[in-house]
Amino acid sequence: MVTHTNPSAAPTTAPRAEGPILTGWEAVRVATALGYPSVAAGVIARRRPIMAVLETVRADDTTLETVRELRHRFGSGPVQLRLPGRRLAVVLEPEDVARVLAESPDPFTPANREKKSALSPFQPRGVLISGGHLRRQRRDFNEAVLDTSMPVHHLAPEIVPVIAEETNTLLDLAVRSGRLDPDQFTKMWWRIVRRIVFGSAARDDETPTDRLWRLRGIGNWSYLLPDRPRLREKFFDDLYRYVGHAEPGSLAATIAATDAGGAVDPVGQMPHWLFAFDAAGIACSRALALLATHPDERRHAEAEVDGADLTEVQQYRYLRAVMLDSVRLWPTTPAILRDSTEETGWGPDGRRFTVPAGTAFLVLASAFHRDGTTLEFADRFVPQIWLDGRAQSYPQLVPFSAGPAECPGRNLVLLVTSTVMAHLLARVRFELTSAPSLSPDRPLPATLNNFGLRFAVHPR
Repeated sequence: MVTHTNPSAAPTTAPRAEGPILTGWEAVRVATALGYPSVAAGVIARRRPIMAVLETVRADDTTLETVRELRHRFGSGPVQLRLPGRRLAVVLEPEDVARVLAESPDPFTPANREKKSALSPFQPRGVLISGGHLRRQRRDFNEAVLDTSMPVHHLAPEIVPVIAEETNTLLDLAVRSGRLDPDQFTKMWWRIVRRIVFGSAARDDETPTDRLWRLRGIGNWSYLLPDRPRLREKFFDDLYRYVGHAEPGSLAATIAATDAGGAVDPVGQMPHWLFAFDAAGIACSRALALLATHPDERRHAEAEVDGADLTEVQQYRYLRAVMLDSVRLWPTTPAILRDSTEETGWGPDGRRFTVPAGTAFLVLASAFHRDGTTLEFADRFVPQIWLDGRAQSYPQLVPFSAGPAECPGRNLVLLVTSTVMAHLLARVRFELTSAPSLSPDRPLPATLNNFGLRFAVHPR
């Protein structure tokens, strides 16, 4: 069922009571079409077998088609879905994406109800699900440790040798076998992450990351699985152990040296960093697949690498752009959620209709990033847009979110991923051997299973 209020019947000086609303079975159908690829894949912990199925059936195409349907039927929106026990507003306009993210955390709080349920099993005191003054304190702490305002993290001189060592270890094996598979890449990635976060003593200690994975699996099921307090307690014991014996040059040491108020819970912020680094590894493997299949872009990347001193800290502008476009094409956070803390007005000057407080606002990044009606490059790999100013002219391009709640680790992630790619590209050339094949001559698929990416490896 669809309900509207006649625009001509509403006074021009007062908001309309309601905008476009879907109810009943129609609302459930649309919500399912929009959410099922992300939910099935695992919102918090990716399910490998399901990811392969979703790639085969091109699941994300359904999301893109449903958003196009909503725009065709209702125009600018947002379109509200009245679901059992919940009201969801689907954002349809680029300008509204910018507004929702710019006006976070008030009146659009990142501490969304569904997000709290999904993240609390492993980060119950994380900044993403905090509110009010406490959120501000935790955000400040995250920004201090992660050097949010700095293009290069202060630990970069310690991070670069770690990446060099681990990538060379991987490549020695890959060159001998002539191939690189997802398991090899994942093992290398987590060794790098553990060394950056905890220190080199944690290189082969898979216990904390394994426990985190189990807790994230519970988060996938949100309200449906019981909490695991004992498992969470053991996981946090691991974190406190590494911070208590912090290795110089690690994020754990930075935590130990950074002042924080008693309610901040510095160690309680670490689980989200590990969670975010997992997404970064996914994006990095997809970026390698793009470079392996796009000769012009690969040559640009190799030229940047060949002209750099890999032993020194580098910003790798082109490789950072490669990473940004990898996340644009396949967002690791495809659905950005906010809850409204007050009634909000929409339309010209906020006078067309209002949406009540407590509504969940949904920004489907993948639908905006792949919108061929507004982006001529929607389904192509174009790192150059992040260097020539084009990307900045589209407020709907939000690979790391945007506004006051933008990912505080953005620059650290770009440093790590671009440096990893630089060291890999310096020694070998990758050839994608897995399906689906990617090509600059046809639109890139909306769904790409990173766990299925396999490469032949050729020394340069």
